[in-house]
Amino acid sequence: MATILVIDDSPFIVDIFVTMLERGGYTVYSANSGPEGIELLKTVTPDLILLDIMMEPMDGWETLVAIKQNLATKDIPVMMLTAKQLTPQEAQEYGMYIEDYILKPVTHSELYSAIEGIINRRQQIQDDMTRAREGGFDDALINEYGRLVKSVEITRRLLKLLSSTYDLSDPSMKLSDDINIAIRSMETNLKFQEMRVTQIREQFAGKPE
Repeated sequence: MATILVIDDSPFIVDIFVTMLERGGYTVYSANSGPEGIELLKTVTPDLILLDIMMEPMDGWETLVAIKQNLATKDIPVMMLTAKQLTPQEAQEYGMYIEDYILKPVTHSELYSAIEGIINRRQQIQDDMTRAREGGFDDALINEYGRLVKSVEITRRLLKLLSSTYDLSDPSMKLSDDINIAIRSMETNLKFQEMRVTQIREQFAGKPE
């Protein structure tokens, strides 16, 4: 089973997640602050980090950026855990760094499903990239594919979360200009990313140039 690092400034919440994860068969490490989690990552390389947003003095977003800017930890997937609704601005600014976002409280089955979904998606991307390398395709194209597939999956999930938060399907709901701009920008970027992923997959289905 996977190794998980839980970072949350509430010892009570940490204990709950550690218990849930250990019952699910996972190996679990924990930290009670962003700096403590970053320090622990010098000696532990988990398969996934569960990171709370609302922490002090270093919040979850600051911790996330620090993790992703470190060459030794930037490839570790991070799932944000919080009772706070995601804003479009946060989704746009930090979406590229996270694998998923889940609201507390969460059930055992929801948590396990989210974790396995992340691990399985990453494995599928790695398998696709390995087959492409074995097929003789250019590394730059393969790496672009890996980045885009991840970005498409993240953006789709974030837009789904935002739609449930703001009910985008309701024309009577008046959203601020900032929210509208952020959401429309994400939707536009998603369309271009999906088109490019399709193009690369078509190339992979053929022969390398």
